[in-house]
Amino acid sequence: MSLDEIKSHIAKAETDAGREPGAVTLIAVSKVQPNERVEAVLEQGQRCFGENRVQEAAGKWPDFKGRFTGIDLHLIGPLQTNKVRQAMELCDAIHSVDRPKLAKALARLAQELGHCPDLFLQVNTGEEDQKAGVFPAEADSFIAECQALDLPVKGLMCIPPVGEDASQHFALLAKIAANNGLDGLSMGMSSDFEVAIAQGATHVRVGSAIFGTRGG
Repeated sequence: MSLDEIKSHIAKAETDAGREPGAVTLIAVSKVQPNERVEAVLEQGQRCFGENRVQEAAGKWPDFKGRFTGIDLHLIGPLQTNKVRQAMELCDAIHSVDRPKLAKALARLAQELGHCPDLFLQVNTGEEDQKAGVFPAEADSFIAECQALDLPVKGLMCIPPVGEDASQHFALLAKIAANNGLDGLSMGMSSDFEVAIAQGATHVRVGSAIFGTRGG
């Protein structure tokens, strides 16, 4: 599927859900994509991208940012505390704030650096042991803790369990966000972004549908 086709699918999903045109931000997930593929998508006008690893982002995006204006870089993968400074200097948003220790490290460096990327807190809606994120029952207190640290919490993020009805997980995330006065909902990937938009997604993370299969 081409970038234009993805955008038209998003626009249709917005209309079908009664959402305002342009309500949803497309994050093109460029992790492990060769630079020439990423550059081709940049050439088509896409400016919002998502990376999983700080190290990979650091090797790729300073050069692109020097050649293309208006790039909006989002970290969507797990963040180790020893990579927080690098992530904050490189990224415009971090979608994987998943534990108090990380929140405190972000707050400490935000004071030192005088700025902080937009933050999305990760909720483990499926309560999967192998997956990062706070469980839904802990979400309210974690949100309050991050806000008490004066962090710029823009919304929540989730990755539904494979094989389960994604819409139920998206609805749960939207409910938690609404209960806490948060507008941002980072949810939906290549296979289910239209379902996510119907449930209120503000950011969808689409990789393979834009770039093709990794390495293929």
